[in-house]
Amino acid sequence: MADQQGHANQAHVLFENFVAAKTCKEVRQTFAELCRHLEVDPKDYQHFYIRLKERLNFWKAKELWQKIDKRASHPDYEQGKTCAKTKCLVLGAGPCGLRTAVELALLGARVVLLDKRHSFSRNNVLHLWPYTIRDLRNLGAKKFYGRFCSGSLDHISIRQLQLILLKLVLLLGVEVHMGVKFNGLVEPQESGATGWTASVHPPSRPLSSYQFDVFVSAGGGKFVPAGFKIKELRGKLAIGITANFVNRHSAAEAQVQEISGVARIYNQKFFQNLQTEMG
Repeated sequence: MADQQGHANQAHVLFENFVAAKTCKEVRQTFAELCRHLEVDPKDYQHFYIRLKERLNFWKAKELWQKIDKRASHPDYEQGKTCAKTKCLVLGAGPCGLRTAVELALLGARVVLLDKRHSFSRNNVLHLWPYTIRDLRNLGAKKFYGRFCSGSLDHISIRQLQLILLKLVLLLGVEVHMGVKFNGLVEPQESGATGWTASVHPPSRPLSSYQFDVFVSAGGGKFVPAGFKIKELRGKLAIGITANFVNRHSAAEAQVQEISGVARIYNQKFFQNLQTEMG
């Protein structure tokens, strides 16, 4: 009985370490430790989340499971059967790539995500529209980051948003590979091959042999895979004042806190009044 209690308490500590992790490397390390301790295999993507819930009977984890389960119960996901036979490759671990990976995982697809970077270092601050805030809250963002959009705060650093989404995709069974450069797509050539593969560096047999049906490029506007065209969907222009500083990549700069909700980038009422007054 005492051994079981100790095992459970250790799992709780490991889960809290995972939730509190503040770097990409730390998130992945604490997640791996949690999986080893609970003896669950994240590569078994179809059953991983269910088994994780069964073995992590912790009230803090249960609050997060409730958020995820409520979202996953939406009819469009068909209880994870909508894309159950689909294999996807997502390129880019920015907010768009990670959020896409979340959606694909909820649809039941097998998802592999690549990024050439080893860490998250972008402290640029994003303004989140109300529907985006609701979406992230419903996915449990506040469980990972207690300050998420508290009060009038509607901004978040890209790095912090990436950390939230990285933790979420890992819990949903997404396979994440950092420090891997995507060189291009490889069409099916061998007899019996049913999907596309990717050329990556450094060479990795599991990744190079992974056959997928869906490819999502979220590597940024400057990166367009060969054979694809880019189409930008821009909303209405917003006016803001930005101060740019030279990034010297120092340890002190990496610790800079995101701006508060008081320093609003977009003051829609002000510009609406200005337009009314000036025409």
